[in-house]
Amino acid sequence: MTKRRIRVGIDVGGTFTDAVAIDNDTLDIVSQVKVHTTHRAKAGVAEGVIQALQTLLAQGGLASDEIIFIAHGTTQATNALLEGDVAAVGIVGMGHGLDGLRARGQTDVEDMELARDRILRTFHTYLDTSHPPEQQVIAQAIADLVGRGAQAIVAAEAYSVDDPANELRVMEVAKAAGLPACGSHQISKRYGLKARTRTAVINASILPTMIRTADMTEASVRQAGIRAPLMIMRGDGGAMGIDEMRSRPILTLLSGPAAGVAGALMYARLSEGVFLEVGGTSTDISAIKNGQVAIDYAIVGGHRTYLPSLDIRTAGLAGGSMIRLRDGRIAEVGPRSAHIAGLRYAVFADPAEFADPELVIIKPLPSDPEEYVAIRAASGQLYALTLSCAANLAGLCPEGDYAHGNVEAARLAFAPLARKLGLSIDEVVTQVLDAAVSKVIPLVEELVAKHGLAPANVTLVGGGGGASTVVPYTARKMGLRCQIARNNQVISTIGVALAMVRDMVERTIPNPTEADILRVRKEAEEAVVAMGAQPETVQVQIEVDSQLNLVRAIASGATELRAKDLTMSDLPPAERQRLAAESLGVPVEACVQFASTGRLDVYGTRVCKPRLWGVFKDWLCPGRVIDAQGIIRLKLANMTVATTRYATMEADLARLVDQTAEYGDSGKVVPNIIILYGSRWADLSGLATTEQILAVAREELRGCADDTKIVLIADKR
Repeated sequence: MTKRRIRVGIDVGGTFTDAVAIDNDTLDIVSQVKVHTTHRAKAGVAEGVIQALQTLLAQGGLASDEIIFIAHGTTQATNALLEGDVAAVGIVGMGHGLDGLRARGQTDVEDMELARDRILRTFHTYLDTSHPPEQQVIAQAIADLVGRGAQAIVAAEAYSVDDPANELRVMEVAKAAGLPACGSHQISKRYGLKARTRTAVINASILPTMIRTADMTEASVRQAGIRAPLMIMRGDGGAMGIDEMRSRPILTLLSGPAAGVAGALMYARLSEGVFLEVGGTSTDISAIKNGQVAIDYAIVGGHRTYLPSLDIRTAGLAGGSMIRLRDGRIAEVGPRSAHIAGLRYAVFADPAEFADPELVIIKPLPSDPEEYVAIRAASGQLYALTLSCAANLAGLCPEGDYAHGNVEAARLAFAPLARKLGLSIDEVVTQVLDAAVSKVIPLVEELVAKHGLAPANVTLVGGGGGASTVVPYTARKMGLRCQIARNNQVISTIGVALAMVRDMVERTIPNPTEADILRVRKEAEEAVVAMGAQPETVQVQIEVDSQLNLVRAIASGATELRAKDLTMSDLPPAERQRLAAESLGVPVEACVQFASTGRLDVYGTRVCKPRLWGVFKDWLCPGRVIDAQGIIRLKLANMTVATTRYATMEADLARLVDQTAEYGDSGKVVPNIIILYGSRWADLSGLATTEQILAVAREELRGCADDTKIVLIADKR
């Protein structure tokens, strides 16, 4: 009998730790469990991880040697910052000459307010590095910082991204003294010293807690007999090895929401949309563009960092949100939830509890206003009137849905509130739902506008156990399509189990040469391979920002035994054409296939654009690249397409660039270039010269056979 190959995902939340076992070959869920997160245990949250893992193995009848991949996502870094559970950080700033004067000020980032009444304390000292500082001098500087209260050390020097020797020397001395330490060069390769130092300080502040958790979690997994690599979810939707987490725990910030959207993308044919993960207390909202989650730099405590993470918005609203009354009307839904108040949802109670219900006004917490409504049952027990109750009454939670409850119980519980307001129960339900989604709609609109999503193509996708309480009604009010993700109640855990490895390398390089771009590309590729990605699955996207003098390489790849398509089957060509036409906003008959690799199709149409009051006409060719599963991967504004073979690719590519280049005051402007081959694509948009394009294309396609079919696309800027 063939041994099963199992992938395990564990999601450590603020209240519960969820675990799921997935068959690697069929992607079926073999086992899933939920245990309370063990914040106060001696081993911390690691104890809950091992409890969940042991229960998962026993419940699913799994052997430890069947597990070929194990990963966990955690809110620990996020919670530590929000709750102020951080170490005070000592900063060793370094520099010399005139740049040293600037570095002294830029590395002294001062105390940082993480949240209300939550302060990250910092202490600063400065070393002149005209000559490499001696170990004794460094040790004394660190001792002085410790004497002032520092518990972790950051080394920050002006140009450490080019030569980190002095930062590494400080880190070595600090670690020899038993202190957790990091260098600013580990966090980002950008020159912006102040933002880089600030990001490193945040990273260092959570090092003690996160290293302790990493050590205990890894020990627990190994004690269970599991030898598969242990991976950690990142805040940008990828995964990294646990050793990487020991040095850059800040990358796990927002990994909970990232896991949810990663899981949703694995189950949904979604090209453009907004993902809403709805829990019991809050809803995390993120954008999806070209089948990928939108990424931005994280803001912590109002400070912009160099940390890439989900571009996320959070609403204080979810399935457990309670109803607030003010001046005799419904004023708000949330932010307090039934969980915070310690109450059960009325919709999950026995209708007999509400034979003679009494409406009461309460404070969920002593510091809250007395505005939240609850129902006192005949037994004297209090129940919360929640958004889940209203959604069930509105028929938004069908039988079998995770949020489905007892509609009769909800109706009986809502009756006293309706009487007080002088409305029917249905009218109250509508007011509750309207008040609830009024918190969500502006955030969805903001993300749609920021990322240039076409409203006609946007789909709202719901994840989390409370998805149906928020997403369908929001979509109805906004006139958008919606869907609830498959296995929505454990979507984050699934996202962890099936995570891709991802990393981003940024370097400040004015006027980058082909060699510079290839060096950054190679660095990103090597980084994800070192973190567990299979080399043959790695794809690297290159971006060159000439205004900021930035070269950015984003690499992603699949872990071993995960380099395959997911549960979605291939769509027939006619269906792909229909989806492309829908995205282009034209009839199917006007949508023409320009080229195909077999796994990626290029569809487009011809559009007339009049100018000068219609005297002249420009013909444009907008296009779409769609994969075999029906996901729009690229949108093109005005494309020219050519098909070639690898043997003649360079000559044909150079010819295409020259034919489609434009000339202006700044000289030759090359188009954005995309290269398709097999199921992969290389997006060379942003490269400024033909030489750069050819160099990256040569590297991207290295190893292809001479007869490999290549599709070249030039998209005018």
